[in-house]
Amino acid sequence: MSATFDTGMLIALDRNEREAWTVLRRLVDRGEVPIVPTIVTAQAWRDGRRQARLAQALHNCRPDPLGDDVARRAGELCGRAGTSDVVDAVVIATARRRGDDVYTSDIDDLEHLADHITRAITIVPIGH
Repeated sequence: MSATFDTGMLIALDRNEREAWTVLRRLVDRGEVPIVPTIVTAQAWRDGRRQARLAQALHNCRPDPLGDDVARRAGELCGRAGTSDVVDAVVIATARRRGDDVYTSDIDDLEHLADHITRAITIVPIGH
């Protein structure tokens, strides 16, 4: 099982939170490359001059560009779940497609979305 990171995970890495860095190191040590949907990077990235830790973390991750198929699945998921958070929906759609666990600091919205997909995925809270 691999990992998909959401914006909360990237923010935790950027803030140098120990648990987030432990998770990243553990994954990398096992030879796993966490997936970060590019829309998640866009949501977390604000000023590269001040985000050296985030840049370092992203260096250990693989970006997953938003393709039309995932974009449509995310939009449909928003419709089924009655929510408008497209970024979270992309995270869930990406993780579902790949069979990944999702690492996040904000489990509520992601669990709500995960309740509206057919294949169960694991939401792993960090920072709680």
